[in-house]
Formats: sequence, structure tokens, C-alpha cells
Amino acid sequence: MRIRITTARLPPGNAGDDRVFTTEHAVVVLDGSSAFIPLDVPASTYADRLGGHLRDTLATRPDADLRATLADGIAATAAELGLVPGESPSSTVTILRALDERVDVLMLGDNLLVWPGESLTDDRMDRLRVEPWLRYRERLAAGTGYDTEHRRLLRELHRELTRLRNRDGGYWIAEADPAAAAHALGWSRDAGAVPWAVLATDGAYRTMRHLGLDDWPELAGADSAALAGVLDRCQRWEADTDPDGAALPRAKRHDDKTLAVVRRTR
Repeated sequence: MRIRITTARLPPGNAGDDRVFTTEHAVVVLDGSSAFIPLDVPASTYADRLGGHLRDTLATRPDADLRATLADGIAATAAELGLVPGESPSSTVTILRALDERVDVLMLGDNLLVWPGESLTDDRMDRLRVEPWLRYRERLAAGTGYDTEHRRLLRELHRELTRLRNRDGGYWIAEADPAAAAHALGWSRDAGAVPWAVLATDGAYRTMRHLGLDDWPELAGADSAALAGVLDRCQRWEADTDPDGAALPRAKRHDDKTLAVVRRTR
């Protein structure tokens, strides 16, 4: 099964923490998680290394077991960067792999994947509803803006999410423990049922959804310029209409935004 992959990112290139890696049969989307407490290794570096490992494995072994591929990638990245569980950067990971008979998806974290008739995501972290998260959203909706207390709540949120990371009763994410890969969510569909798919990081799809720009079948036919235009509309709305996060409470004014469209070519 051959596919064509079209992408757009904001900021473009590697200026942010989102990453996209592609092979002839697969696309990997990563969103390096914002760390509101300084870490020795940036999230962008972590996403770069992990995404590179995943791409290299899928390029040489297109039919490799996806959970094993992710576990090996996490282990290799942790070893290269000297990472320690609970004290390291993390990243969402979504892998879409198209084979002749089926399309496979593996996901850790709150990226979104949409294909005909379904929207797939990993909402386990959102379901935790931890107090600092609830509190900062309430304050933003009340008009407080990104003040000193907001920044304090983000630091508190970081500590709480670190405590809950990669453990039962918490959530699972790519970090320094390869065991997290066993908890990734997976889906498979017949290849003929998936003529297209759209992958998005949360910085893109949450604002797109708020603005009604989430017509996924239409986006599936868009070229890279059109995808970039959607991301730019989101960015301008955040800057000009909702700079303090009152209408759409979010941790910071702008998050990185990525879209990747996969289309079957035969």
C-alpha cells in the first residue's frame, strides 16, 4: 500500500517541540511536552532522538511490532541522553503505519488521529482532572491571564503530572521507561477502509475545534499550504482575539501546532 504524506507545522522546521518523521509506509508525530520546571535535556531533543529511532526501525522493517519498536526507541533514547524515569522530558507519540492489507496506529498521549468515521486519541491524562489543571483553567476563564499565579500553578501541575507519570492510576507517556510502550493504545483497520487519515497535535486540534476549522474530510484533501493556512488562522486568533486564554483556557498563549495528512495512493 502506497501513501502520500502532507504536513504543516507552526513554528516551521525544528523551532518548536513538535516533530514529524516519515517513511515510505509510515508517519510518526511527536509533541514534546512542555516542562514548566527546567530540565537538563529539552523536550525538542528528546522528540528528535525518539522520532529518529522510530523512523529508522520502520524504514528498515516496515512490519515491525509497533509496541516493541516504541519500547526499543524509548530505551535507546534514554540511554543516549542519560535519562532517568521521573526526571526527564517526555513526548506524545502517534505512529500510523500502512501495510498492504491493513493500517495500524499506536498512540501514547493526547495527539488526535481522524480517519473516516472515527476520531482516536489517548485521553488518559485529561481524565485525571488534577487540581492545578482545573484551577488554572478556572482562573483563565475568569480573565486573570498569564500572571504570576498562573505560572506557579503550572509548576505545581508539572510536579503532580510527574508523580502520576507511567504508573497505574496515572497516565502513560514516552519518557525514560520503555515499559510505557506496553500501555500504548493501538488500533488496526482494513486498508480499504482508510483512504485518508489526519494526525494533529493538541496545540492544533484544540484551537481548530474551538474555531470550527476541524472539517477533517476536507482537510484530508488539502495541500501543505492550505494546512499551514489553517494553523496560521489558529495562531492569529490566539494572538489577536484570545491572548489571555479566557475564551479557550490553555497553559500558554501559543502551543506548537502540527498537522499531517496521509492519503492512500493505491
